[in-house]
Amino acid sequence: PLDFAAVIRLASRMTVAQVLERDDFSERYKQGQPISLHELLYPLAQAYDSVCIEADVEMGGQDQMFNILAGRDLQRELGQDPQIGFFMPLLVGLDGSKKMSKSLGNYVGVRESPDVMFGKLMSIRDDMMHSYFELCTDLPTEEIQAILHAASAAGGNPKDAKRRLAREIVSIYHGPQAAKAADAEFERVHARGEAPSEVPAHRVDPSEFAEGKAWICRVLVSAGLAKSTSEARRLVEQGGVSLDGVRVSDYRAQFAPDELMGRLLQVGSRHFRRLHVP
Repeated sequence: PLDFAAVIRLASRMTVAQVLERDDFSERYKQGQPISLHELLYPLAQAYDSVCIEADVEMGGQDQMFNILAGRDLQRELGQDPQIGFFMPLLVGLDGSKKMSKSLGNYVGVRESPDVMFGKLMSIRDDMMHSYFELCTDLPTEEIQAILHAASAAGGNPKDAKRRLAREIVSIYHGPQAAKAADAEFERVHARGEAPSEVPAHRVDPSEFAEGKAWICRVLVSAGLAKSTSEARRLVEQGGVSLDGVRVSDYRAQFAPDELMGRLLQVGSRHFRRLHVP
């Protein structure tokens, strides 16, 4: 481990001007945004990792280019052969602007169910398909170009290319059969407006019928379809709530137990609960 004196000696091998060449630091500096000292030390610490393990090769995303090149420089200064850097393009997240990241919530999880994975991939913008095909599938470049060309040609439909993309990616993580089933499920729910084949059940607590009937807004909250009764009210007023396909138009609506038992509660086009009453 490095003591403080060793950190100071190590810091003498890199200038602030060099660190500020990094794109994110450079932009923040130009905009007058604060940059903490520990952030400036991070590239140096990563560079020193390469020295400690005498790295021959380091791989990283394009956003790591500065740190990896700093490792090469530091290795050279300390008498080592500089490592070779391999850089991968960054995959843009579902929001279409920032790199895919779990912390940003714009990601497709490799352990998510086939249906969730398929649905998320179908939500990306059309102009993002090319990079997703290239970075996330094993299809040859020629086949990718043919798929995208057919989608953009007269009479073509980008949705068909996107479904192919989703099937290819789901197949990698869950297998071809699961991908085919997820495609059919997406078609059933989102194209034909039918309920999913598997719907989470929700048991309406008896306390909600304290006065004989349950308020729809409280049911939405207890079912996890709204964060608060205020949000539930807005969902109802916006026409986004239905029972067995019939829109609930009054946020004050109340239902007796037999009116809720076994019925399908839906919010929007994606969120469903099968209601059960004890």
